[in-house]
Amino acid sequence: MTEWPLQDAKNRFSAVVDAAVAGDPQRVTRRGKPAVVVLAVEEYERLRHLEKAKAPSLADLLLAMPQDDEEFERLSLPSRPVDF
Repeated sequence: MTEWPLQDAKNRFSAVVDAAVAGDPQRVTRRGKPAVVVLAVEEYERLRHLEKAKAPSLADLLLAMPQDDEEFERLSLPSRPVDF
């Protein structure tokens, strides 16, 4: 993966995009720290698909909830009215 300082990426944006489209993601830094990665839309869509495939379904989440076999504990009400 090629790394570009932001100013260079701005000046040579066409080259950044061409490399990403060719299958080589391009990292852009700002003040020496990684800021963004430019990648081909096909790669982005592939990664999004993988992310969705790994996400648990609502049914999975519900089935993973802890089961408590004990009866629901009822709160006892005070025997006299409470002053607020």
